[in-house]
Amino acid sequence: MENNTIIKTSLDPRSTFDKYEKRPLINAVTTESYEPKPQAHNSKIIIESIIHGFDNFRKFSRFYAFMGLVAGSFFSSLLAVDNLSQLFPTFFNGYLQYIVPHFFMHLYIVGLNQLADLEIDKINKPYLPLAYGEFSFTNGVITVASFLFLSFGSAWMIGSKPSLWSLLVTFVLMTAYSINLPFLRWKKSTTLTVMAHAIGMTTSFNIAAFMHMKTFVLKKATTYPRSLFLATVVMAIFFAVVAMAKVFWFCVSLLEIAYGAAILIGASSPFLWSKLFTT
Repeated sequence: MENNTIIKTSLDPRSTFDKYEKRPLINAVTTESYEPKPQAHNSKIIIESIIHGFDNFRKFSRFYAFMGLVAGSFFSSLLAVDNLSQLFPTFFNGYLQYIVPHFFMHLYIVGLNQLADLEIDKINKPYLPLAYGEFSFTNGVITVASFLFLSFGSAWMIGSKPSLWSLLVTFVLMTAYSINLPFLRWKKSTTLTVMAHAIGMTTSFNIAAFMHMKTFVLKKATTYPRSLFLATVVMAIFFAVVAMAKVFWFCVSLLEIAYGAAILIGASSPFLWSKLFTT
């Protein structure tokens, strides 16, 4: 009886089928398991490294701060334009000649500030590449010095005097603001901080951008219109507020003065559309 059971089981066609049917299923699972090819794996690593590098550069460059310069200098440059025929391509080509050297100067400023505040940033802003250790201090110094050279070098090649002296003023003030040397590190003083930001920003955002477009690009005589005066005064107060943002209500008062000055100057304009729009 016991032998018959064994023979019957071994001859059972269903058992034979199961025996041979299951084996290829197991083999299929094991042989078809995906393993990335070395070439594809290397390509993925390279792409991820490039993306990671761009992300670190984004954090290092603080693009959001540069957008203020782009907007301010663009609209100040527009004040020098007398008619629409000067916009294409003269205006935009001239504006690029102004903004490119200032972009490199912006990278120098934010980079120098991170180098000078390295120990502080390790606590307050550990996500920055220098503070996090993604960039070494030596590489940071080389990078910052390179951007400074590119800034003055490109402006020198373009040949715009307003752009050059704007870069020089910004370089002196922002270096004195950040670097920790005797008689410098102006960020420790509220008065010097306000002065550095107000003068540096209004120079590059307003005055130099207008003069570059008026005298260098459009080749016209130097003038100082009311609109430029309005933009410079209001933005000087605005940047003073930015520099002293910790003193909240004092900053609110300064902003009220800035907007009040804009309303008064706009209301006194002889042009109705300017009077209504500015007010």
